[in-house]
Amino acid sequence: MSPTAGPHDLADLYDAYASALYRYAVRRVGAAAAEDVVAETFLAAVTGWAKFDPDRGEARPWLFGILTNRIARHRRDEATYLKLLAGLPGEPVTTDVADRVTDQVSAATNGKAMAVALAELSPGDRDTLLLLAWADMSYPEIATALHIPVGTVRSRINRARRLMRGHLNDPDLTDQRSN
Repeated sequence: MSPTAGPHDLADLYDAYASALYRYAVRRVGAAAAEDVVAETFLAAVTGWAKFDPDRGEARPWLFGILTNRIARHRRDEATYLKLLAGLPGEPVTTDVADRVTDQVSAATNGKAMAVALAELSPGDRDTLLLLAWADMSYPEIATALHIPVGTVRSRINRARRLMRGHLNDPDLTDQRSN
């Protein structure tokens, strides 16, 4: 797409990436806020299309970068959401069957420990880890989306994984999953 993309090009962009952005946003901020942040993402993409540099690659990392910035505006709600999930007795309820299956496979039986660990990650580490795990982005794509060097992505992923492992191995959290 050219920097002066028309409505047809923007519709193609929406068709290509809206569902992936939405799925990622639902996992980050919940279904209620996901539609809003995805809509804000595409509004920002439309109004800021001239800022997109096609020489840097495809639009996917650029859109996930915009989405991550929009999610940052909802960080307080996100932290509250994760703490709420940590306090629930079971796995979070999702509305889509495919999302439920994905959640069950990904989180196995460690939902509470995972929610606690995610809530305790720094915002930058959480963004980086979740772009890797939930948006299936590569390290270079994450670096592009967050405007950080690939080395920083590697450091953040390493730090986040260590904290996650610590929480998932915490018997106080993982033993409660059967209650």
